[in-house]
Amino acid sequence: MRFRHPDGSTVHLAYCTNVHPAEDLDGVVDQLRHHCEPVRRRLGRDRLGIGLWLARDAARTLTADPAALRRLRTELDRRGLEVVTLNGFPYEGFGAQEVKYRVYRPDWTETERLTHTGHLARLLAALLPDDVTEGSVSTLPLAWRTPFDPARRRAALGHLTTLATRLDALQDLTGRSIRIGLEPEPGCTVETTAQAIDALTALPEGPPRHRVGLCLDTCHLATQFEDPRTATASLTAAGVPIVKAQLSAALHAEEPHRPAVRTALAAFAEPRFLHQTRTRTSAHGVRGTDDLDQALAPGGLDTTAPWRSHFHVPLHAPPEPPLTSTLPVLTDTLAHLVGGPAPLTRHLEVETYTWQALPPELRPRNRDRLADGIAAELALARDLLTDLGLKELP
Repeated sequence: MRFRHPDGSTVHLAYCTNVHPAEDLDGVVDQLRHHCEPVRRRLGRDRLGIGLWLARDAARTLTADPAALRRLRTELDRRGLEVVTLNGFPYEGFGAQEVKYRVYRPDWTETERLTHTGHLARLLAALLPDDVTEGSVSTLPLAWRTPFDPARRRAALGHLTTLATRLDALQDLTGRSIRIGLEPEPGCTVETTAQAIDALTALPEGPPRHRVGLCLDTCHLATQFEDPRTATASLTAAGVPIVKAQLSAALHAEEPHRPAVRTALAAFAEPRFLHQTRTRTSAHGVRGTDDLDQALAPGGLDTTAPWRSHFHVPLHAPPEPPLTSTLPVLTDTLAHLVGGPAPLTRHLEVETYTWQALPPELRPRNRDRLADGIAAELALARDLLTDLGLKELP
């Protein structure tokens, strides 16, 4: 979906296909037919943006085989779909029964991450619509926090520097500008805006500073109890580009000491993904655990202040009381991102990959129900954008 900002620029809205994980090209093509096209039809749009997730094997196939890449481009056009952004965070196995810590490997200290992200950038340059010259790829924020030391940090920043130089060469070759966005996430070595600024401003001047920026995920921002105005202002002041933003909402519990609240939270503790959980107190600042079940364990996490958990709650369907979502943080962040005289980013992506991780009674029971839910999320995001003065384009 495309929107015209009051300054005349185009803002793109997509939804991320990691909610329909597939490891190979055939699976990706099936996603387009069974999921993405039905979402587009529900929205009554001739064209729908998707934030494509390409696992390692799919990316390798597409990179090595020009005919396979033509096949994918043909399928996108046939289904009324367009791609201006890729989700390069998960490497493989995102549909596994247990993902947890595996999603952070390989990290940016490893050459496999550099190679994979380079593949994604080249593929995106070939998949961009004919009238679009800028693409974005989101990626993990260097690494999980352990093990990480100064030597590993140097290795990670070195790989990003190498990638940036290759992206400059890619633009010279194709005329397409591809940028990479580190996505701060709770528990990683870069989990806050301040840490992202510290890492990104440590990159050398030149290509690394304009090719590598931030992917701002509003669920992660809320989970860390960051203020949207402060975060966006700090990034702007530091000269760190916001390459893309992921529109998502975290799980919020106002009174985690209450038995009814703890029972409700326990329903969201599931074995597939990590749900990093945080609280903020005036005495100790932000504290947390790596997963929701750890927070709920006896002595796990302080209960004197609200909790937020890294669980991507459907935007249009917050959980029933006594829980809620951090949708207000998303709304506030979006106002700072695109509500001003010029957009701070032009790539927006709804990323609710946890539909099938919801408590059983809340999960969509079939593909049609899932398409209904994703379309409703995009409709909410569309309404937020038009309320900020952006005009939806055909």
